[in-house]
Amino acid sequence: MAPHEELLQKYLDGQCTREEAETLMKWLQSTGSHRALLHSMQQEFERSMHTHAEIPAAISDRIETRLLQDISAGKVVNMRARARRNWMIAASVALLIAAGIYSYRVTRPAGTPPALTAQRTEDVAPGSNKAVLTLANGATVMLDSAGNQVIRQGSTTVLQQNGQLQYDSKPNEGTVGYNTLSVPRGGQFHVVLPDGSKVWLNSASSLKYPTAFTGKERSVVLQGQGYFEVSKNAQQPFLVKVGEMEVQVLGTSFDVMAYSDESSINTTLVEGAVKVAGRVLKPGQQARFDPLTGSFSIRPADVQQVIAWKTGFFEFDNAGLDDIMRQVARWYDIDITYTDKQTDRTYGGRISRSLPLSEILHMLEPNGARFTLEGRKLKVSSTE
Repeated sequence: MAPHEELLQKYLDGQCTREEAETLMKWLQSTGSHRALLHSMQQEFERSMHTHAEIPAAISDRIETRLLQDISAGKVVNMRARARRNWMIAASVALLIAAGIYSYRVTRPAGTPPALTAQRTEDVAPGSNKAVLTLANGATVMLDSAGNQVIRQGSTTVLQQNGQLQYDSKPNEGTVGYNTLSVPRGGQFHVVLPDGSKVWLNSASSLKYPTAFTGKERSVVLQGQGYFEVSKNAQQPFLVKVGEMEVQVLGTSFDVMAYSDESSINTTLVEGAVKVAGRVLKPGQQARFDPLTGSFSIRPADVQQVIAWKTGFFEFDNAGLDDIMRQVARWYDIDITYTDKQTDRTYGGRISRSLPLSEILHMLEPNGARFTLEGRKLKVSSTE
């Protein structure tokens, strides 16, 4: 364990002296990246302390992300194996920063500018709740995180509340139509289907579904990525159609990733049971289908890594830079070009999706990548 990590552990254990605490503060301010970390954490705590008696989970997650990436720059961080110790370290820094904000301000010489004013002259905000709902008659409705409205389609009432759609259908009245919920790059959205099943759509995804499930089966069509929590109904199986593949469900939680720029369509089972290509998956398994070759396989999956997007994170384990950048491009709605051959270095760790793009890039740079951002065009080059 590095000396400063040992000090952090001592602080958590209540054994850190005032002098050692001051040493930690000086270390956090010793380089540009540490000062950026400190300033960013200060801003988060200042915003949260007004309304929260305890540190919110979202804030602590962002602290954990920044701390781990800063301490372990250039390394592949196995977040799961080190989860408890890393959380303890992050918690100790949280307490240290919360307690040290006042002294930091007082001791900073008069006229000295803040540690960080802007990491880049240009930046891109993270994605948000937004989508387009196409109704059965072809009309479109723009949806966002702030909107609250009631949409009526014959016997179907759709309630939009913040980042969610809720359907209330009367299947025995009127004609059943089809709606399509389309989420652009830089967006995400949540829909509760007429049968009560819940679907979370990731960026650059769409879901086509009926306004009421009246037949022998409940069938929807997915493009992109979606996380499903399906209401049980053994008499009316739930089907997710993805290109040439079909996922058969009775009642379960699972993730389907079917982006056109990825090499395979992946179905990952969280709980319950699904059938893909005639094979039944068990919880914790992932089915992979290659549309080009027709090959199919089932393997163990890291479920938390697969569904990290739904809980607000990017999570990687020995991932190549191109794999990471495809996810970044979809969430931040940017176009990426590579100016030279990519390195074979891999990345690991957990990064909050609520951070601005510049912070994501800052965390990736120590591993041999250089980024140039112009508007929404990002050029990636190697430093090696």
